[in-house]
Amino acid sequence: MGDFYQNGIVTTLHNLCRRPVEELEEELIGFSKTRPMALVLPCLYSELEGPALKNIVTELAKVPYLEQIVIGLDRANEEQYRHAMAYFSELPQHVRVLWNDGPRLRQIDLKLREQGLAPTEMGKGRNVWYCFGYVLACDRTESVALHDCDILTYSRDLVARLIYPVANPNFNYMFCKGYYARVADGKMNGRVSRLLVTPLIRALKKVCGPSDFLDYLDSYRYPLAGEFSLRTDVINDLRIPSDWGLEVGVLSEMKRNYSTNRLCQVDIADVYDHKHQDLSEFDSSRGLSKMSTDISKAVFRKLATNGEVFSQEKFRTIKATYYRIALDFIETYQNDAIINGLTLDRHKEEKAVELFAQNIMSAGAYFLENPMDTPFIPSWNRVTSALPDLMAELKDAVEIDNQEYQPT
Repeated sequence: MGDFYQNGIVTTLHNLCRRPVEELEEELIGFSKTRPMALVLPCLYSELEGPALKNIVTELAKVPYLEQIVIGLDRANEEQYRHAMAYFSELPQHVRVLWNDGPRLRQIDLKLREQGLAPTEMGKGRNVWYCFGYVLACDRTESVALHDCDILTYSRDLVARLIYPVANPNFNYMFCKGYYARVADGKMNGRVSRLLVTPLIRALKKVCGPSDFLDYLDSYRYPLAGEFSLRTDVINDLRIPSDWGLEVGVLSEMKRNYSTNRLCQVDIADVYDHKHQDLSEFDSSRGLSKMSTDISKAVFRKLATNGEVFSQEKFRTIKATYYRIALDFIETYQNDAIINGLTLDRHKEEKAVELFAQNIMSAGAYFLENPMDTPFIPSWNRVTSALPDLMAELKDAVEIDNQEYQPT
């Protein structure tokens, strides 16, 4: 049960009374008449073979207010794309599956690449960017929600609560971030948020001084949540990072483009569990190790655009300050786990903090050595300026794929 406390500079919408999902859906049906809604699902083909997605599809089939569901499918060959088309065919909404590895969308990508506008890295950011481009090209909806396809504890009230703040025409929010307690199977999860992001923000406040941006990031209860919603108009100017900095990058873009009274966060789940990444302490190119480096780089870049000057010496100080704060947080989380009857492995927590501290230094070194790095995928406004017909071509490519491979 959440409380009603408002902290920070972003509005928090709590889950105070466990309102029946049917009541929310009845209101959303009314909102949909003037503000039609879409859902974007970035998806790996492997998730069709995993334990979570079938239940997500079953739950979404019951959702009555969504005008459109857009699924971005990565790492799929033709046979797997055909299987995906059949897999999602039970959904009654207007459903389109983007075959990101198919020849038509590869041709779109090549055209963008020739202009220096294509995403440079494979991954969730690229997938989301193309899905958002298709949503814009269709021009069917005014509000869009996004969530991952690996949520093991999914129920349809998650998407109802997530999209409600940007779908309600009486609210003025342009963007909404989902949050929840990362507790499942008697354990406290969410190590990167708990042990990297919050301690790093607090360390940066100490070392760099007062910052509206850091106060803003610190206002989000779960800044790395993969679930958010926005008004469709927001997408045009949105620059999406292509790496693990996606969530922090999107929050940064919202702060850059909108007043904080147009932004909010909402409690979307009592219990939340999904696929867990390995710490990957011996391979910095994957797992939580890569994630922590990418997130740190994203935060440093944003502070630099705000005028912060970094040096190797300052990064050493940030790392030392972070390390002390993060170790203190472990004590806090351990006590929180004990009073709630949860387990927390202190040794694993400290190993994670040690790795994150190293990666803060690695991220700092990368930042200093690559001053011209451009991690954001260009906004769709820039794409349409350079290639006015590309959005229509993207829509046509998706439509032809979906017609050609429609299950019989």
